[in-house]
Amino acid sequence: MKAMIINNFGGSENFEVSDIDMPDVKVGQVLVRIAASSVNTVDTMIREMGSELPISPALPAVLGMDFAGIVEAVGEGVTDYVVGDEVYGCAGGLGELQGTLAEYIAADSRLIAHKPNNLSMQEAAALPLVGITAYEGLLRAGIKSGQKVLVHGGSGGVGHVALQLAKHFGADVYATGGGDKQLALIESLGATGINYKTETVADYIEKHTDGAGFDVVFDSVGGANMANSFDAAALNGQVASTVSMVELDLSVAHFKGLSLHVVFMLIPMIHNVKRQEHAEILKALRTIAEADGLKPVLDEKRFSLEEVGLAYDRLTSGQAMGKVVVENR
Repeated sequence: MKAMIINNFGGSENFEVSDIDMPDVKVGQVLVRIAASSVNTVDTMIREMGSELPISPALPAVLGMDFAGIVEAVGEGVTDYVVGDEVYGCAGGLGELQGTLAEYIAADSRLIAHKPNNLSMQEAAALPLVGITAYEGLLRAGIKSGQKVLVHGGSGGVGHVALQLAKHFGADVYATGGGDKQLALIESLGATGINYKTETVADYIEKHTDGAGFDVVFDSVGGANMANSFDAAALNGQVASTVSMVELDLSVAHFKGLSLHVVFMLIPMIHNVKRQEHAEILKALRTIAEADGLKPVLDEKRFSLEEVGLAYDRLTSGQAMGKVVVENR
């Protein structure tokens, strides 16, 4: 089968078209003909950093985690899928798991679900990693109807899904963005936009919460922004973070009695633990999407499998609005 492989970690020029063996379908797996995949920040980190990241695959490698496609064969022990089913998931591209920048993948059936009927293959491929991350973070933060929820990075891959899910759960949702395009996207998805470049944390918690702070803060920006999340949270509030690799004084969190939830959705894939939970979340996301409560936004630029290097560059450039998708044409 055709695949895009890298023989060296580093820049986008390291992607090469190659013919590799079709994967064998093992017990508990399904063979999927991939229609589309999407690019996530962690994909670009693996491409650039390689062995510096313990989750990186050995070279030569096929990268890519998210996909949507059609089941071509079913392995022993799989009862939920039959040939011809349309499925989506996040099932490869790290460790020993072959990635999705290929024509086929043998995916663990515990990491996939039936594709939402009202989403295209491209839209479905954009959803798994960011959708699971957002869903897990909000549920761990105990989101409830009527709460005030702040999403940092509301126009980003995880952020734009998190604000839609928070709205679905009945919250009053606010989200930060850094420009007119970002704020327009946030508003179009049903949240109140906050320009973090012109409004301080003190400004917007006073404006939107009468100074009390937000019940839940979902931080998809992380790093130094974690301090802003602590400042924006209400007393005994909940903070969910997807990027928490930072040294930080926890004094504010202590005196406000905050709870911090660190979300790293790749754990089931890396350690082969509780993988079925990903399938259950994907099923829940399907239900929400089919009820018109969730629709991933795709970047205006589209890329073929052979153009995957350009797709990675598009994401790292910071110019993309929505998820960057790679199509198997």
